[in-house]
Amino acid sequence: MHRAFLNTVTPADRPIGGWGPARGLALTALALLAVPLAACSGDAVRTLATDAGYGPRVVAAPNFVAESRGRETPDFMPVGVDAPKRPVRAKSIEKQKALQAELEGARGRNETRGRAAESAGRGAAAAIKPAPVAQ
Repeated sequence: MHRAFLNTVTPADRPIGGWGPARGLALTALALLAVPLAACSGDAVRTLATDAGYGPRVVAAPNFVAESRGRETPDFMPVGVDAPKRPVRAKSIEKQKALQAELEGARGRNETRGRAAESAGRGAAAAIKPAPVAQ
């Protein structure tokens, strides 16, 4: 068979010095193009693709959605900014203990009411007789 048909290249067939200046020029061009493309954000690439007709089609929001949204832009706290200080200060130790005592008293009252309701329910359940079964 003919050697060109088999597409076999041996080291003896290559020119001395590899691919020569064409390979270096191609690698340089590739490197110069890769740097700006790597620096592009996804939005820029997406915008270019959309403008070229390859990206998703932009669909306008229906009227009821557009009308239900507020006209002003929402106020979000920027990243890296601390939340504003609250005007209310923490309770003192005495006030914390008073609040704890108040909550424990409320828990005791609720438990007492629950036990009373439970015992009343048991007495009422004992007085109720089930309906006779029809046979």
